[in-house]
Amino acid sequence: MAERIEHTYGQINVDTLKKWFRMDPAEDGNVWMINLMKYHQVAAYHGDDAPVISGKDADDVYAPVDVLKDLGAMVAFFGDVERQVEGDPAWDRIAIVRYPSRASFFAMQERDDFKEKHVHKAAGMEFTVIVGGLPVGEAVEIPAGGSYVMRVRRLAPGATAPVDPAGVTSVARFSSDGTIIGDEREWDEVLFDVVDDDQIDSLIGLPGVEEQITLVVDRYLDRLTESVTTG
Repeated sequence: MAERIEHTYGQINVDTLKKWFRMDPAEDGNVWMINLMKYHQVAAYHGDDAPVISGKDADDVYAPVDVLKDLGAMVAFFGDVERQVEGDPAWDRIAIVRYPSRASFFAMQERDDFKEKHVHKAAGMEFTVIVGGLPVGEAVEIPAGGSYVMRVRRLAPGATAPVDPAGVTSVARFSSDGTIIGDEREWDEVLFDVVDDDQIDSLIGLPGVEEQITLVVDRYLDRLTESVTTG
């Protein structure tokens, strides 16, 4: 069991922190921070003059776009959850940021301009999972038709990834380089696919999959394929 530290909106995975801190800078390259987000219904600000807004609105105020740009990071994907097919808790939104290195992700936490914005994320977020992902294979352009589906899954010990059923077109796949914040669960991979609408439920219960979160998501901002092919 990995050592964890309680955080406002999750548990920090100390093993992942140690691994990334000890990484040789020469080997530290692009990493995709894959965020699953669950918001407070009303943002948990403190103080008599605190704004009364939703958790999602507080996260919109947080959005550290300028900080990310200064770090050389790229917002690769951003969208709300339209339907949760399986898994828990009930997620509201996902976002993916490609950082040029794990060191740049840690450096962001120490910036004053980031800390000023982070108060809004802390107020809005009830729970989050952040998986550090590394691309597996090539990413493709989004085909027409079907629904955009994200899966975060853990394979059974010794199992290999199952073959997807018909009607699933792979867009991008990531192996996990560690969960940076979340709960006691560990995840092995994150998948993005376009799935025929009548085949979405066939993704449940595939052999070798121990646990899976399956979400149909919209695409407010989608540069995921670009982020992989230009990385």
